[in-house]
Amino acid sequence: MIRLNLKLVLTLTVIMLFGSRTFAQEKLSLTVEQAIEIGLQNSKTLHSSLMKVKSADARKSEMNAMRLPSLKLSAGYRKLSSVEPFSIQGPTGPITIAPSILDNYSTTLTLSQPLFTGFRLLSNSNIAEYTASSTNEEYNKDKVELVFNIKNAYWSLFKATQLKKVMDDNVQMVKAHLDDAKNLMKVGMMTRNDVLKLEVQLSDMMFKQIDAENAVKLSTVTLNSVLSIPLTTNIEIISSVNLTPANYSELTQLISDAVEQRPEIKSADYRIKASEAGVTMAKSSWYPQISLYGNYYYSRPNQRIFPSKDEFKDTWDAGVNLSLNVWDWLTTAHQTEQAEATFAQAVDGIGIIKDNITLEVTQNYLSVNQAKRKIDISELTVKQATENMRITADKFKNGLALSSDVIDAETAQSTAKINYTNSIVDYELAKARLDKSIGK
Repeated sequence: MIRLNLKLVLTLTVIMLFGSRTFAQEKLSLTVEQAIEIGLQNSKTLHSSLMKVKSADARKSEMNAMRLPSLKLSAGYRKLSSVEPFSIQGPTGPITIAPSILDNYSTTLTLSQPLFTGFRLLSNSNIAEYTASSTNEEYNKDKVELVFNIKNAYWSLFKATQLKKVMDDNVQMVKAHLDDAKNLMKVGMMTRNDVLKLEVQLSDMMFKQIDAENAVKLSTVTLNSVLSIPLTTNIEIISSVNLTPANYSELTQLISDAVEQRPEIKSADYRIKASEAGVTMAKSSWYPQISLYGNYYYSRPNQRIFPSKDEFKDTWDAGVNLSLNVWDWLTTAHQTEQAEATFAQAVDGIGIIKDNITLEVTQNYLSVNQAKRKIDISELTVKQATENMRITADKFKNGLALSSDVIDAETAQSTAKINYTNSIVDYELAKARLDKSIGK
């Protein structure tokens, strides 16, 4: 029993020491700019994309190095079996011409330089360079998309938070009207049925309040996920929506800017250039391959020196190699046909991307204008609904309005506030989408 109690005490002590640190929610106050900075630093997707860029850059350096002179060193040792030395009979006895040297050492230093490869090495270098540039633009694209996703999640949390505030205010307001209604019922100025209507409305508002609270939690988790921080982090939104209208150029100019600035277009353009270089590389086998070489030998014994001696001697040689693929059953022709088809696909691909960008910019441009008009209308509606609520509430307190009138006024005011909140956030997101679509 004592051992069990001791175990229980130790368990409770561990929970007290570490439990609060483990399960307590961390609170983080963020502006949208700070959220973007954190997201860019923590994103595994962006880091993976960056590693692709580094790999492509390394590949480009590798292809460029293949065009430069190469120097290779090789060394070896070989043990030979014992044989009779080669000798001839002289006037005074046998003369050894080629002694049996059992231990052989060799060292070779080779310098080679390709002179002409049918543009194969040049094409390989160009392909690697264009591919690296394309990969870098794809990284920029991933970065732009991540920034937009962070903004989208941030302002969605802002919207959810603002809607929760509206629901909280509505619940308090209905509670206050319900208290007034109960007081009026006590003096005979309000029926029980009118009070029940307000109680039903309060229940409905509290039900919506629960949904609003859950929406805040879900939006918080979504933003935490995009920022790659613990999902239990409690984020406080600091930034407020900027209602200053954004000044955009005409639609045709925006489309032109998007075609020039979008990373997808730049990446596709580099892919076209890489495919074009691939056609040249495929044709390289039709040309002779010419290279320059030189060798330096330091061997014991050196096979070029006669008679052989068991000592190190150095020799060298140099020359030019030429090779030509005379017949390969049209392999080069088939490879060229494949490369040309790939090039045609790349050209068609950039056309498809431009069409999609044109559609995307047009849709987002119209969405921005629509969102701006909704703000003006919803702002006016809030003022009207608030004034209507004030007048109806005064009449209700004086017994000049029915509870149904108050309910209608409260519902209209609540809807107006929600629409206003939605409109300002939708406007911010619409601007972010348009900025993304034109390559900002």
